[in-house]
Amino acid sequence: GALDDALIGGFIVAGDTPKLVAVRAIGPSLGGAGIGNPLANPSLELHDGTGALIASNDNWQDAANAQDLVDLGLAPTEPNESAILTTIPASSTGLAYTAVVQGPGGSSGVGLVEVYDLDSGPGASVLNISTRSDVQTGDNVLIGGLIVTGAGSQQVLVRAIGPSLGSAGVADPLSDPTLTLFDAQGVQIDFNDNWQDNPDQAEIAASMLAPNDPSESAVLPTLAPGGYTAIVRGAGDVTGTGLVEVYVLGSL
Repeated sequence: GALDDALIGGFIVAGDTPKLVAVRAIGPSLGGAGIGNPLANPSLELHDGTGALIASNDNWQDAANAQDLVDLGLAPTEPNESAILTTIPASSTGLAYTAVVQGPGGSSGVGLVEVYDLDSGPGASVLNISTRSDVQTGDNVLIGGLIVTGAGSQQVLVRAIGPSLGSAGVADPLSDPTLTLFDAQGVQIDFNDNWQDNPDQAEIAASMLAPNDPSESAVLPTLAPGGYTAIVRGAGDVTGTGLVEVYVLGSL
């Protein structure tokens, strides 16, 4: 569809060496997970911070390095899904990248954009990841996932942004986003509606990452290694364009 209705994932790479990443656009295989109306044929574009196109793919098996995706265990399960495996520059202050997922001919459905950091150890790291999408009701909410790796716990800041997107030129921003965080077993471990009502409000403000609008939401958990899911809904089932963001603050 139009870019305002596309699924957009952003991330920041900081460090002094290039970073190998895999970016995937998932659609048809979501049907097997019980998702209604999965995006039938997602295409994928990767842009740098200037908006320049770095790479694109429509159907991962057509990629020149498709076998590398297989070898890494990151090949999508459906041939109509898309993936990009590439090495991108980093900088000490961080370089921003954007992945755009769309359906052909303006088609719509539920899609998933994923970013995998494939380099471990010092050099460069992904410090932030965000996803922007249209937030409806039921299954059609905004879902962000993250995986904490390593031996120690990780403090992260997760934000649900809506009203402040209007000042960035986004039409129909989500007026009152709520944020729920689940662990890999589906157990709710955190929730917020309006970040200033969070008991961690002072720490969120001190991080310099507090949302700009009081109707936006944020949580500041310390997470053990494992997988986590953040879900953004509209309070009272309001709808609109929303953004979910994860910031890595430090290992403990």
